[in-house]
Amino acid sequence: VQLQASGGGLVQAGASLTLSCSASGGTFNRLAVGWFRQAPEKEREFVGGISFSGISTYYEDFVKGRAAISRDNAKNTVYLQMNSLKPEDTAVYYCAASQTTVDRWYSYKEDDYVYWGQGTQVTVSS
Repeated sequence: VQLQASGGGLVQAGASLTLSCSASGGTFNRLAVGWFRQAPEKEREFVGGISFSGISTYYEDFVKGRAAISRDNAKNTVYLQMNSLKPEDTAVYYCAASQTTVDRWYSYKEDDYVYWGQGTQVTVSS
């Protein structure tokens, strides 16, 4: 499975951005997907995730109410929409995936994800 994250860019505080994670290979509708981010000089952290059917989504507290993760299994793509962006959201955003037979499965742990995309830079100016 190959993942490619895209959609990053430079935006002003308060703006919205939608990141995409496109997958090729594998069985996309059995892939649970997580979004992570890594800010400069910080550890990579979990942002949120979506189960393979899309029935369940999960968010870290710092994005709750500002983010929405969705997926289009017909397009092999998962989306992370972020609203009301803040300078502290500046980071490289990664999507990761893991095949599972259990819907509603997700993990906030990097080690639980097998496949990773290359990351897309999001920069929020104040």
